[in-house]
Amino acid sequence: MRFLLFLLLLLPTFAWAGEAEDFMAARAAFVAGHTDKLKAMAQRLNDSPLEPYATYFQLRMRWDDADSAPIRAFFARVEDTPIIDKFRGEWLKQMAKQQRWEEFAAEYPNLVESDTELTCHALQWQRKEDEDKALQGARMLWITGAAQADNCMPLFDAAVKRGLITANDVQRRMQSSLESGKISQAKIFNRHLPEAERWPVVELDAAARNPQLYLHKTSFGSASAGRRTVALFALQRLARRSVNLAHAEWQRIIGHFSEDERQQGFAALGYAAALEQDERALGWYEAAGDIGLNEKQLAWRVRAALRAENWYEVNVGIEAMSPQQQSESAWRYWKARALMALGDEAGANVLLLPLSREYHYYGQLALEELGAISGAWIESKKFEPGEQEVAAMHARPEMQRTILLYHLGLRTEAAREWDWALRGMDDRELLVAAAVAQRNGMYDRSINAAIRTVELHDFNLRYPAPYREALQSPLHEHELEEAWVYGLMRQESRFVTQAKSEAGAAGLMQVMPKTAQWAARRLGLKGYRKGMIHQLDVNLRLGTYYMKNVYSRFDDNPVLASTAYNAGPTRARKWRGNRPLEGAIYIETIPFDETRDYVRKVMSNTLYYAKLFGQPDASLKQRMGVIDSKIPAISANER
Repeated sequence: MRFLLFLLLLLPTFAWAGEAEDFMAARAAFVAGHTDKLKAMAQRLNDSPLEPYATYFQLRMRWDDADSAPIRAFFARVEDTPIIDKFRGEWLKQMAKQQRWEEFAAEYPNLVESDTELTCHALQWQRKEDEDKALQGARMLWITGAAQADNCMPLFDAAVKRGLITANDVQRRMQSSLESGKISQAKIFNRHLPEAERWPVVELDAAARNPQLYLHKTSFGSASAGRRTVALFALQRLARRSVNLAHAEWQRIIGHFSEDERQQGFAALGYAAALEQDERALGWYEAAGDIGLNEKQLAWRVRAALRAENWYEVNVGIEAMSPQQQSESAWRYWKARALMALGDEAGANVLLLPLSREYHYYGQLALEELGAISGAWIESKKFEPGEQEVAAMHARPEMQRTILLYHLGLRTEAAREWDWALRGMDDRELLVAAAVAQRNGMYDRSINAAIRTVELHDFNLRYPAPYREALQSPLHEHELEEAWVYGLMRQESRFVTQAKSEAGAAGLMQVMPKTAQWAARRLGLKGYRKGMIHQLDVNLRLGTYYMKNVYSRFDDNPVLASTAYNAGPTRARKWRGNRPLEGAIYIETIPFDETRDYVRKVMSNTLYYAKLFGQPDASLKQRMGVIDSKIPAISANER
């Protein structure tokens, strides 16, 4: 039976070789606009799982035809593929552009994945029948901060005129835009304010270009509300560059601002100082008083308190958050830690117990706080799918499309097909799909399916260990822990050998080109060339060498080494405290969101891999250890 299953999985590989060639030729013909060549290739793909894509290419080239019957027939298909819905969205935008509203209205309800532009087109159509409802919908788009689209502006204008979007709503959206650095967007929104309340646009540009000069040269005596708002923006912008300069300018001009505005200024200083791990942050947050801090400011208020190990302020800061923000796993864990430090063990356990049942970094830490060994049970959680289940899953057209697209290097399209195929699957089906993906070398898709399960789990699918034989030599050469290397590699590339980041990092271990050249020289790899970075053995050797380098430079601490691997050694060193820090507090107060999330996941992955590899028990807290102070201790002879 196993041999038969092997043949079932192998046969499509031979059949698909020709299909893959035909598909890529059809795709190239579509891009080049060669209608006849596309038609010929599409005919050859009629019985292929990729036929819907070939049909999409053809219909996409003739969507201006007055006869939309072929397009409607495509939309009416039963095939479960996202390419149909993708084309539906594109065609709807074309119908709106051509003012073919009846056709738009008939098809829009069938759209699965919309965007802001399409939503605003639909609201424009709805406005013809129910203006109030349409403008209420426009207000919801405005309040939720949906991505801006040009066709939304007439709706927003109408909602402003009707008073459904107030001046306060506009100012909040402008402030949000400025905090995100979207100056041009804020200026567009500025036009929605009453003329007397508009911000001085020329000054806004000046504040963006040189916030220190703007604050220093501008007079704020009897300044308008708009000018004072621009000043607060400049203060916020300057604080992110230099907290000291911003504080000096603020002290000089603070007398011209209202109490609420002063609190906003101190909130900006507190947030910037917390990101810089400046010990003045908590004092400035205190000066901000009860002003409504945004989510980022609230989060960094708590992180500043963690850095100071002020558990009272940690608890107060989390309680100031919205219920939604408090429900995030990070803040449930740290609130429990604060309660425990403040003597409320029962209150802490109420938070820790449900959190400990979640399979992630904070769940692991919560379990350890309750005295259990995190991940000790996962070896027994192995799922064995039936061979017929695997064959049936593999035979699904959506699975075949995913596999074909994936191995053609069209990973974006493959991921879209995969996510579409997984919709509505129960735990068992998800694990079968994960097994199929793993057997086809699609480890990232396998992990993607396995982590979605709710009750039935297989941690061997969540945490696969491919290329283990190839990794043994560099592991022994550099004396690294296998679990940590796999924990980092899983986070870096999800085991995609051809992975490449926007910054240029490449391969399983996402090694940067300059780092690869440096490591190759140090290792004596003669004849190393840039293209070799994707070779499995070379990438593993270069990556593990760099891991060993940062590990040795940072006192054999995996937290600091992982931080350095992602953000660079200089930053990893800079983010150490003026006093020794618990590893979890160091990680929580890493200023870069990407790096903070990265290090959390690498350490969590490492613990799970250690358990799967049967290594001796070591808690996550033990692995993270204590991060030494960046200020060297003074020896007795130096005192």
